[in-house]
This record gives sequence, structure tokens and C-alpha cells, in this order.
Amino acid sequence: MERRTFLRTTVVGTSAVALGGSLWAGTAHAAPAQPGPGPYGPVGSADAQGIRLPAGFRSRIVARTGQRVAGTSYTWHPAPDGGACYADGSGWIYVSNSEVSPDGGAGAIRFSSSGDITGAYRILSGTRTNCAGGGTPWQTWLSCEEVDRGYVYETDPWGVKAAVRRDAMGRFKHEAAAADPVRKVIYLTEDVTDGCFYRFIPTTWGDLSAGRLEVLRMGSGTSGAVTWAAVPDPSGAATATRNQVSGAKRFNGGEGCHYADDTCWFTTKGDNRVWRYDAVAQRLDLTYDDSLVTGGAAPLTGVDNVTGSSSGDLYVAEDGGSMDICLITPDDVVTPFLRIERQSASEITGPAFSPDGTRLYFSSQRGTSGSSSGGITYEVTGPFRR
Repeated sequence: MERRTFLRTTVVGTSAVALGGSLWAGTAHAAPAQPGPGPYGPVGSADAQGIRLPAGFRSRIVARTGQRVAGTSYTWHPAPDGGACYADGSGWIYVSNSEVSPDGGAGAIRFSSSGDITGAYRILSGTRTNCAGGGTPWQTWLSCEEVDRGYVYETDPWGVKAAVRRDAMGRFKHEAAAADPVRKVIYLTEDVTDGCFYRFIPTTWGDLSAGRLEVLRMGSGTSGAVTWAAVPDPSGAATATRNQVSGAKRFNGGEGCHYADDTCWFTTKGDNRVWRYDAVAQRLDLTYDDSLVTGGAAPLTGVDNVTGSSSGDLYVAEDGGSMDICLITPDDVVTPFLRIERQSASEITGPAFSPDGTRLYFSSQRGTSGSSSGGITYEVTGPFRR
């Protein structure tokens, strides 16, 4: 994946286009803007599900909170949040958290190779406010509790093995997780206004029962080299994990987290920013900041969950905003990919691609009702770049 340097953007039609603020060169300079919308064109009129999509794409509803998933006995959980897909023979499984308390947890839907639903079931119960999380290379789902001194639970997307609480990964207000199989670490975000960015280094890769929790350290500013320091007490029993290491970098509400090609991308909702951590150079850069957009309204606000496609495109879901999933391309275009109409009291959660990259799953956490009982989970198919 290319290094992206689109700190300063200008709006052209329905897209925001980079003017090339080059952090790597050490100076910001203007480059020619690229007019027009993103690679799929503008979003069209709302379809029967209230989803506005580019030409050639279509949507369907695969689950609704409080209703049985089609052809199964599983009642879809409230407030669907973070999600991921797993290959299952010639089909796949989509897992989804439930951001309610006291019984949050997570559920899953199984699909055949043709996209038909063949099963649905619970994979985690008895936990609190399970917000985001992340997948592992060994095909488990890390479900994160977004509560003070919350835990990470390692779950089985197939629902066969019992979920396991992973205390060594720290107790704090967890949001998302992303696995880096090259350096054999798990990156973690923290959803508080003065939160931190962490990495967990397992003693044995593939076994999260023991290891070292570290926090990112960096000087003032939004760009530069970083170091990592061990958190003395990951349990946070006496002092919150974010307050144990001097010089720990603060982030305003850590949200989504996605790893690809030696890079960990993460978002912070309090300041509507997208960050890039270069794991090779051990360098952090601010990639997108809506306050620096010029020439019109920012195309991406309320940044939240994030995922990526094999083409190198990032898909960033909005918590509020215009209820968009925005696309950030390797050539620096920031543009809406889809928009949900008439659900302004909700947020978009859990974007994840099927293993073959042809289907995108996501949820409207509170749907048209604006409550946790109104969640809707969607599938979008179409000519995705791969």
C-alpha cells in the first residue's frame, strides 16, 4: 500500500482531493487537484433499503435486531457494532458485536458460496458493551469491551470453542484491535478523550494468554518517530493504563483500527482524524483531518470503524455525520462510497469484506428507531476494486 499524505484537502463535487501536504518531505506543498468523484462515481438515489450507492452496486438487509435471521433460530442481537468476515469452506462467516450492557457479546451469520444464509448463532455472551474488535491470523475474533477497565475476549467465529478472556491484553476502555503478523503484535485503540494507542506482544504468537502490553510514546505534534514503553500494570488496578507511562501520546477518542502492508491505520472520533502508523519506520503521521479541508464541507466526519480492501482502498464508517461510508483511495481521494438515508440518530458500524472481496457487510447500529433495538445489518454487492 502506498504512503498517503493528504493532510490538506479541497472539496470538488462529492469528493475531497489531496493537495499533497507531504509529511515525508517535511514540508506541505500544493499539487494539482484531481477533479471529480471517486473510482465508483457519485452515490445515486436511495434504493428500497434507504441506501444510496454508486451505479452498479446493490444492497440487501441480512439481519434486523429482535428478529430471527432468515432460516435460523438465532434472534439478531441489539446494537450491532464491530464486525469481520472469515472464510468457511467455499462460503464465509460474518461476526458482529453487540454494544449493550449487561449482556453484549457477539453473534455470527454463516453464508454459502452463493451468498445464501445457512446459519446464525451466538459466539459470546455475558459481556458488556462490546464495541469493536479485530480478527487474528489464526481465525479468531477479538471482541472488545468499551467500558472502564474492560476486557478483550477471544472468540470462535464458528461458535464451537468457548470464548476466552484475555487479561494480559490490558484492562481499559477498549475499542478496536488489529493484528500485525510480521512483527507479531496486536494494535489496540482506547476510546476516551485522553486515550492511548497500544500494542500487545504475545509471549508466543498465536497464544494471547501471556505477553507484554506497550503504549506508544511521541513528542508533541502530529508527525514523527515514536517509541514504545511497557505498561507496568496492564490490569489498571491502581492507575489507569494510559496514565502509567510518562510521555504516552494522547488521542481524542480512539476508534477503528486496520492493519495492511506494514501499516496500521486508526481513527480518532473526537477530532475527526485518520492516523497512519508505519510499523517499519516506527513513525506516526496524521493522514486526514476534517478541520483542514478547504473549498466546501468535509466529506468525512464522525470517523469510526475502518476496514480495507485488497486494492488498498480504506473504507471509513461514520458515527453520525452524513451516515456515510467514505472511501480513501491510494491516490488520495476522499469521497462518499455509500450513504444511509433517514437514520441520522444512528451510526454505521462493522464494515468488513467477504473473503473474495465482492461483498461488503456493515450495520446501522440503531436503524430508523434511534435505539439499540433498531439495528439493521446490510450487505452490498457490486464491482469492487480488487
